[in-house]
Amino acid sequence: MADKTVVQFRDVTKRIGSRTIIDNMTLDIPAGQVYGFLGPNGAGKTTTIRMMVGLSSISAGDIWIEGKSISKSFEQAVRHIGAIVENPEMYKFMTGYQNLTYFARMMPNITRERIDEVVRLVGLERRIDDKVKTYSLGMRQRLGVAQAIMHRPSLLVLDEPTNGLDPAGIRELRDYLRALAREEGTTVFVSSHMLSEMELMCDRVAIIQNGRLIDERSVHDAGRYSGIVQAEFEVDRPDAALDALSGSGTEASVSADGQRLIVEADRERIAEANAQLVQAGIKVYGIRTLTKSLEDQFLEMTGSEQIV
Repeated sequence: MADKTVVQFRDVTKRIGSRTIIDNMTLDIPAGQVYGFLGPNGAGKTTTIRMMVGLSSISAGDIWIEGKSISKSFEQAVRHIGAIVENPEMYKFMTGYQNLTYFARMMPNITRERIDEVVRLVGLERRIDDKVKTYSLGMRQRLGVAQAIMHRPSLLVLDEPTNGLDPAGIRELRDYLRALAREEGTTVFVSSHMLSEMELMCDRVAIIQNGRLIDERSVHDAGRYSGIVQAEFEVDRPDAALDALSGSGTEASVSADGQRLIVEADRERIAEANAQLVQAGIKVYGIRTLTKSLEDQFLEMTGSEQIV
């Protein structure tokens, strides 16, 4: 499944009048992953999502969902999608189960067993027979996810799903989305302004700025962007260690911080730095790799503090 591509963007462009909102975007989204979509304010995230689900036209290029063109075979493409583009809308005077039953009647072949299955998957077994007006925002989000996945879509699209959730609700939603990808093989495409949460939630992320795709990467590929590793050395004599490395001809960038040395270089240089310290009689108590957070990397690439 890891080699399968669920969504393909090919030279996708969106124009409104003379303004280009999305500029020639090409992107592949693999199956069975939680895929994050990041960008500063006005970068085009919501516009991209609206084109994916058919709420906005595509000016040029095309999007394929499971090999079906959104532009040319919309009905065939959209049947593979479940989506919550804004807050999920439910009938608050009805119970959660009644809402799901109502929506199930609009789609073919949704059995009672499938409804029970999605209720279990999002963890609403104890409250599913309560009226929705008694639900917290987090519970309504989970009910919305249950409704969106009843027809077993291969793609679930969520636009800012953590908005308004408290920390417990955010963690619950994160756990359910990861379980959905793992247990159902569903690809989850999610935008969010909470970069620390995206780092915990997502397998891969794409970053756009001014309507252009500027990077796409695995969340856990430390050092992939620059090829440089940052390592922290715990030593007994930081000043002497700093002198030993600074005068050794190494290309590493070194700074002293308390009992630590921070060395920034490629992996081979890190190993050489350790050998140089030992040869200089410096005691090295520990070495650990420091990785830049997703937020740090995001701000480096976009030069922006606007992370919505």
